[in-house]
Amino acid sequence: MKIAGGATKGLEYLHDTANPPVIYRDFKASNILLDEEFNLKLSDFGLAKLGPTGDKSYVSTRVMGTYGYCAPEYALTGQLTTRSDIYSFGVVFLEIITGWRVIDNARQPSEQNLVTWAQPLFRDRRKFTLMADPSLEGNYPIKGLYQALAIAAMCLQEEAGTWPLISDVVTALEYLAMP
Repeated sequence: MKIAGGATKGLEYLHDTANPPVIYRDFKASNILLDEEFNLKLSDFGLAKLGPTGDKSYVSTRVMGTYGYCAPEYALTGQLTTRSDIYSFGVVFLEIITGWRVIDNARQPSEQNLVTWAQPLFRDRRKFTLMADPSLEGNYPIKGLYQALAIAAMCLQEEAGTWPLISDVVTALEYLAMP
């Protein structure tokens, strides 16, 4: 939860505090650096773009990023928004929850793409425990798992207009991390 919370606070700074806003565009697990206390730093801003200003809602650009983390609407249209990073965060958060990599060709074909595998499971709470990292051996609060998966599911919805604001994700994670 500390890693996820730190990641969203970093994205919140880029989206809501930086002027002009910055779209990270390549948010993925390997770009998250941790110190010995799990304090987070975002790295590799090589694909970052200055966000839209004035009355524009998106930046039109050549599609770049890492397969599996890229928001579907950005991949299809080339229209990049700060919300594109929300989808990418959802992928990373799902990786944290499940202990899986986003793309894993060593798995059976129906499980090789983490998001594709998880989408139908999001619709049935009885299957949520199938998405928990097995290395946790059931040592987690079930309510916390349900809430974490609900946050991930909101970030990974197919329609870009339904993704939450990063500030809402920060708030939800802070609530979830409370003892």
